Amino acid sequence: MKKASYILRVHHFFVLTFLSLLPSLSFAQETVNSQLDLTHHIVGYFSIALTVIAYIAAMSEDVIELKKSKPMVLSAALIWFAICIYYALHGQAKTASLAFESNLLAYIELLLFILVSMTYLNTMTERGVFNALRIFLLNEQYSYRQLFWITGALAFLLSTVINGLTVGLLMGAIVLTVGKSQPKFVALACVNVIVGANAGGTMSPLGGISTLFVWQHKILHFTEFFALTIPCIINFLVPASIMHFSVPKETPDISKQTIALKRGSKRIVFLFIVTLGITISSNVLLELPPAAGMMAGLGLLQIFNFYLTKTEPKNSDETQKSFDIFKSIADVDWDTLLFFYGAMMIIGAVGFVGYLDSVAHFLFGEINVTLANIMIGLSSAFVDNGTLMFAVLSMHPDIPNGQWLLLTLTLGVGGSLLAIGSAPGVGLLGQIKEGYSFGFHLRWMPAILLGYFLSIAAHFWVNAVNF
Repeated sequence: MKKASYILRVHHFFVLTFLSLLPSLSFAQETVNSQLDLTHHIVGYFSIALTVIAYIAAMSEDVIELKKSKPMVLSAALIWFAICIYYALHGQAKTASLAFESNLLAYIELLLFILVSMTYLNTMTERGVFNALRIFLLNEQYSYRQLFWITGALAFLLSTVINGLTVGLLMGAIVLTVGKSQPKFVALACVNVIVGANAGGTMSPLGGISTLFVWQHKILHFTEFFALTIPCIINFLVPASIMHFSVPKETPDISKQTIALKRGSKRIVFLFIVTLGITISSNVLLELPPAAGMMAGLGLLQIFNFYLTKTEPKNSDETQKSFDIFKSIADVDWDTLLFFYGAMMIIGAVGFVGYLDSVAHFLFGEINVTLANIMIGLSSAFVDNGTLMFAVLSMHPDIPNGQWLLLTLTLGVGGSLLAIGSAPGVGLLGQIKEGYSFGFHLRWMPAILLGYFLSIAAHFWVNAVNF
């Protein structure tokens, strides 16, 4: 996993370099009007210097043995303290505090949504749900070509409601198990899984950070994302169809493992579906933020955990015992979540200092908007798409819904172009030790790029009315 960890840190460094030029999140209009330009002040220089130091420390995690979240969280606090002290000395403490609160609210909404989602996934993993899926595919004796399409299609479908990294790692474990004697199949299936996970996550606000940002900011309504269904299917099918002919025709060896689901597993899956339904309906009908529905779902899971504990049979075996809900929460990757707190707050602070409009002016003022969105999508092959979407939203571009859909599409599927371009790719690079690699993925980039441009063409054809 050290290789994946290093790639993630390089990712974050380029993200910061790009985002340091961009404005912070929007907040109250009176705050914008009274904002001070500190780009040539010691506070601005201090913010940039501390940002660089924090990222160098985060990237050197393995060397200095300091968790990457620690320097980021501390630096975010120091930068905002410096800004707020300066504003307070000039009688505008409220202006800075409103800016901080706006950035904090954006992070908290994202944190709560992801926290509940990952808690459910950790619980389903502990109950054996995903292991049952793996055993089922092994026992059915599908050929490698069939497994290539099944794992890719599952990645596409699951990523509409589950984050891409989890889907990538889940499908990667299945691919490794069924293809342990066929490295070529493993490599091709991994590329297919990455493309499928990114494409599926793009057509749903529940499936990716970038789409979740657009939904949370009320740029697009939940149902409007479905307009990307055909473009996303094309984006998945085009490279998969090309790779199909290189997949071995053989069938893996027979496996006769037994599926053993733990008590309550199916009901937890049902509760997760109910939670997603509550989240969507409360947002559409009541205009509540998505985090509100997810937290209601967490409450349901806690009550069900209490029920399982109270009804647990005496002298029960492992499959009958209840689970610990707080262990599922504790097993969430808190270091990464806190790292992104630091990153988002630092980016917001650097923007608030006054390093504002140059990129926005160029992308949405000096060149064609469609070209700008395609370029931003291509850049997601190098930079995390969620952070790029966060940056674009902070520019407040005045573009029609069709262009927002185009941006959502290009940012979502553009990460498939390179192995380091998305969370599933980075995860699989660390998980797969033989077969799949950055170089192998690069060999199939022309096929993925063809799918990228054909999906854009399909978007202009299917959604022409939105432009």
